[in-house]
Amino acid sequence: MRRWLLDALACPHCPGDAALRLQDETTDGEEIVAGRLVCDACARAWPVERGIPRFAGPADDYATAFGWQWRRWRTLQIDHLNGHRFSEQRLLNDSGWPRDWFGGRLILDAGSGAGRFSDVMGELGARVVAIDLSAAIDACRETCARHDGRVQCLQASIYALPLRKGAFDAVHCAGVIQHTPDPARTMTALPPLLKPGGRLAYNFYERSWSRRFQLIKHALRLVTPHLPPPMLLAWCRALVALFFPVTLMLSRVRIARYFVRFLPICAWHRPEMTVAEQYAWTLLDTFDWYNPRYEKAQDHCAVGRLLAAAGLADVVVAPGIARARRPESADSRPEPAHAPAQAL
Repeated sequence: MRRWLLDALACPHCPGDAALRLQDETTDGEEIVAGRLVCDACARAWPVERGIPRFAGPADDYATAFGWQWRRWRTLQIDHLNGHRFSEQRLLNDSGWPRDWFGGRLILDAGSGAGRFSDVMGELGARVVAIDLSAAIDACRETCARHDGRVQCLQASIYALPLRKGAFDAVHCAGVIQHTPDPARTMTALPPLLKPGGRLAYNFYERSWSRRFQLIKHALRLVTPHLPPPMLLAWCRALVALFFPVTLMLSRVRIARYFVRFLPICAWHRPEMTVAEQYAWTLLDTFDWYNPRYEKAQDHCAVGRLLAAAGLADVVVAPGIARARRPESADSRPEPAHAPAQAL
């Protein structure tokens, strides 16, 4: 970790953003690779290990298999390692933030996984605090090491954030909300971290009728989250080997490609990718579907109402996407918290 991160940290248990003090530190150049973060107010302490402050341990981790997943596939979705811009395109499209807006901003990437979006934001000039509950945070640190300390990693729970209120220019949370025990609590835990005028962008699984009819996938998920990750990977390899040729063929026919979603794999087909790349992404996405303990799709209209009720302004929603802004002042808080959010 770098020292600038201390300015954004606060005790996750004490009211009033109690500051944390670093002690027993070991450094490697500008990097603090080991030490302890201590709250003098409550006498709690947390370790810094391998350059990452660790505010969560195995007892808190309901996403252990995600740690295994993102160490296994650390590099696959990283733009600069694969010669594509898929992660950047998704970040800009979902958030609506212009490319030239990122420079110098302090952004929280909540649920960073292997760091695909943290890496893009660092490349666009932002300082990023990436948090993840699981050991995926070690993969994220490795992914983002190239940014000379602009991307800092924390292992922490969204439900006990060791971060100062009002510290961030933006909060980004993609592909995480549906995998948490209480999505509403997850979505309302993050806005207080925004500065006045700060921006928020959520991406989540949308509740839809077609999703309800993916009966084979849902039936298999009654078993798969309980499998050890290596066994689940073997299961997914077999499914992808069997069904990928079918989905590849269907994806090339305009009407038929709609029915790909009802097969028991999560096929990824983009014409600019080689077949080998499509196969690799399909295996990852299939594992990602069957792996999580929690799978709670959301209704974007309900998400919009939730964010408006939390006092956010300019709430804009579409299936799977929500954007909002913290008001500049208390006077600019939206009056009717029940008012419908705009659609994209």
